[in-house]
Amino acid sequence: MTQNVVEKTPVTLLGLGAMGTALARTWLAAGHPLTVWNRTPARAAPLAAEGAKAADSAAEAVAANALVVVCLLDDSSVQDALAGTDLAGRDLVNLTTGTPAQARDRAAWARERGARYLDGGIMAVPPMIGVEEAGGYVFYSGSRELLEEHRETLAVPAGTVYVGQDAGFAALHDVALLSAMYGMFAGAAHAFALIRKEDIDPTSLAPLLADWLVAMAPAVHRTADQLRSGDYTQGVVSSLTMQVAGAPGFLSTAEQQGVSPELLSPYFALMRRRLAEGGGEEDLTGVIDLLVR
Repeated sequence: MTQNVVEKTPVTLLGLGAMGTALARTWLAAGHPLTVWNRTPARAAPLAAEGAKAADSAAEAVAANALVVVCLLDDSSVQDALAGTDLAGRDLVNLTTGTPAQARDRAAWARERGARYLDGGIMAVPPMIGVEEAGGYVFYSGSRELLEEHRETLAVPAGTVYVGQDAGFAALHDVALLSAMYGMFAGAAHAFALIRKEDIDPTSLAPLLADWLVAMAPAVHRTADQLRSGDYTQGVVSSLTMQVAGAPGFLSTAEQQGVSPELLSPYFALMRRRLAEGGGEEDLTGVIDLLVR
């Protein structure tokens, strides 16, 4: 009896930093033939010992396989690495962190050289790569055909979430989510600062804070619905008028606790501006329009 063996798609990977190495090991573990290249060749040695083929140049690595994944430091590094390589007929998947504009320019650049292009924003840290239960995923935008053809291979390290043909949308989603994350971290930092000088164990506040943030998170759905409809008074629980009236209490508490209000003050200032424009019956959604220039 013979056993049918499904051949796995060969992958070329350029860039072997912490994330690139994690990606490489998941493809190797899943049985994908892997060609790797890194500007510092020594980083390829451990992967070569695990079964990868180490290329002497980026051009050699690109020539080895149709599917080429790039995970480098920045867009300039991508430009430098791919300069002089033959991309005709290649499927280029760029997982390098960049801006939406850089992704769009890189997509046009790739198409001019005969390659299909897919940009990716990795919503995971290296230890999450290849660990399905960790919940990591990658935003992809650009060529839908490329993604559908290689989805099984690209899903090996992390889940795939397609966000549109516009190559810049993956980077935009990436930065949007991370921006919200930093806003949450800022609020948490202020909360911990308020109790810093008191006889309150921060580990006792932490579960209360985490549960509160989880409870508040669904409010983003109401905000999205209001933005779509254009009615910022839809489903309002606490009007802007009420929230602006309560803001001085937050600032006074910070002053009394010896805590700088610099993380909260800009947001409260935007709330007051929106109120002055007549948005008293609205939710906080109108602040978004003040941010869009």
